[in-house]
Amino acid sequence: MKSPVKKNWPRYVLQWGALAAIIFFVTGLARLIFTKMEPADPEALCPMGGLEALTTFLVKGSLPCSMSSLQIILGICLAAAVILFSKLFCGYLCPVGTVEDLLMKLRKGIGIKAIRIKNGSIADKALRIVKYILVFWIFYMTATASELFCKNLDPYYAIATGFKGEITLWMSIVTVTFLILGGFIVDMFWCKYLCPLGAISNSLKFWAWILGITVIWWLLGLIGLHLPWWVLLGVLCLAGYLLEILCGKPKLQVMHVVKNDALCTGCGLCNKQCPYHINIAEAKGKVECVDCTLCGECVGACSKKAIEIGLNQKAKGGAWKFVPAIITIVLLCVGIYIGGKTELPTINEEWNMENVDAGALKSFDIEPLRSVKCFGSSMAFKGKLTQIPGTHGVKTYVGKHRVHITYDPSVTSPEKIQEAIFVPTKFKVSAPDLGSVTQVKKVTIRTESMPDKMDLNNFGMQLRLSGKKIYGVESEFGCPLYIRVYMDPEEQADAKWFKQIVEKKALEMPLPDGTVRTTPLSFKFVEMEEGEELIPVEDYVRHMFSPFKAEFNGKYDDGIKKRALVYEGKPQFKYEIADANYEKPVFTRNLPFLSNHISREEGVIGVYLNLNEELTPALQIRFAAPCTEARIWELLNEDPWTITYKEDDVREEPAKLSFKNPGVVKPW
Repeated sequence: MKSPVKKNWPRYVLQWGALAAIIFFVTGLARLIFTKMEPADPEALCPMGGLEALTTFLVKGSLPCSMSSLQIILGICLAAAVILFSKLFCGYLCPVGTVEDLLMKLRKGIGIKAIRIKNGSIADKALRIVKYILVFWIFYMTATASELFCKNLDPYYAIATGFKGEITLWMSIVTVTFLILGGFIVDMFWCKYLCPLGAISNSLKFWAWILGITVIWWLLGLIGLHLPWWVLLGVLCLAGYLLEILCGKPKLQVMHVVKNDALCTGCGLCNKQCPYHINIAEAKGKVECVDCTLCGECVGACSKKAIEIGLNQKAKGGAWKFVPAIITIVLLCVGIYIGGKTELPTINEEWNMENVDAGALKSFDIEPLRSVKCFGSSMAFKGKLTQIPGTHGVKTYVGKHRVHITYDPSVTSPEKIQEAIFVPTKFKVSAPDLGSVTQVKKVTIRTESMPDKMDLNNFGMQLRLSGKKIYGVESEFGCPLYIRVYMDPEEQADAKWFKQIVEKKALEMPLPDGTVRTTPLSFKFVEMEEGEELIPVEDYVRHMFSPFKAEFNGKYDDGIKKRALVYEGKPQFKYEIADANYEKPVFTRNLPFLSNHISREEGVIGVYLNLNEELTPALQIRFAAPCTEARIWELLNEDPWTITYKEDDVREEPAKLSFKNPGVVKPW
């Protein structure tokens, strides 16, 4: 007898191929070969995330996280596949289902007997409700917080990100444990009893019921009985569970496993081979079971060809065993194509519309605005816009980093809005040799299509890769934009050279692991202004430096005052550690946490980052008695740090910075 793999090879090609592709891309192996490839996004083709995003869009008019139309369309394709055919994603593509399948085969291979939970038993029915509870919890949390809550409970996401993604660690550990241990001792344990997407798929097999309940909820709203959306969600989950355990026989599918009773010998091989242990041997005609995924394992197990894939109750011959796999591929390709061509707004917000003539409003787009990349950054951008007089609405499209702004032309203009949201930015390309360079040359170029603060960083990286002695760049708002370029006085760069650098189509940034990160660019060079200016190198260094200052409050008799006032008149000192690396982002972004940690110590007045006399970045801690030099060094090397987020939210967290050499103490 041929092996099940050979007889059902279309399924295994898709299953194992999908799993291998995920491993190839998510682990970074692909980037070792294709060095210019961007890091893989574990959520890129997630239909579960798409269904959550669609729900959030219907409830709040916004999309959660960085979800886009691609995931939503894939979720819709999954739903269409379930309604018309069966749970094809579960049977042919799902990496978690593949792992469950492999665990089952591993257990059989080493001769360990599974714990059998009989379909339809009390235990089986009781366990099946768990996945519906999870569906309600996940969708409720996602729609209310606009964050994909399923990440916390998705074993695939936890493993794909190395437990470093946006997860709750204990939840991820629990779900991965249930996936592996549960799947090893109970066949398809995760898929049958815990998988939220499995619950949704099972409910969609009874789509007429689901549609009917939704229509009733809508009609109740029309007559004035407005029930919250989560009530509908709860009723749908309850209905799905009851239909699964009480009915279990979807009647609206057009494709089924079909058994020819005349050819069947009742050997029971089909039941043994079925991952869900559906009682196929006793079925009459088409097999009607909510668990069926049209995986074809029963077809491959039947030596009498009594079982085939067919439409309704008619078998269509051996060639039809390829149809579910083909449909799966077609729907996946259609979903990716349509999802790539359409985009829903992540947020669609309006404000101050009460006394405005909507017909007189105008709109314009800004693209690409790379800082708008998820729901949170979209809402932050909206918050900035609401402070600008004359603005009344915004839509953000995070897939293309595009924003669509609605404004009143009698109050403001696109230029004024762009100026108000513009963030002047500085970027250091390289450091001048302070021992030999005495002056720096400044030239000005004009550019377009650089609306985001990250654009100057990308342009600066292009200059760094050019090999010329360019020290820094900074942006200043203008139409076109002003870009000040600081370079060595001996360096030559004309308009032709700047145009070549500015209009490069992509930034190809070499990474330490030998791969290349490619960032698409669409900058435009306008002109290079005449004239240049020589400035002292010390003035340049101080101009480009971004200081940090955090001064603390202290308890005093009449309340809270600045500690500088508390210790006024007492000797004050500064503990200083100088290091050129202290200006790097890895240090500066953790300075607020360091200052928060140190601020708990009595006698510490403030934490600063300044340039010292040698123009070297220096961490400076201002203190007075009872604090001492030795105590500050202890605080800098404590692990964990104690961070106060709120008065009632104090946490101990791993130290974010380390210090090798003690500092020196100077008078303040």
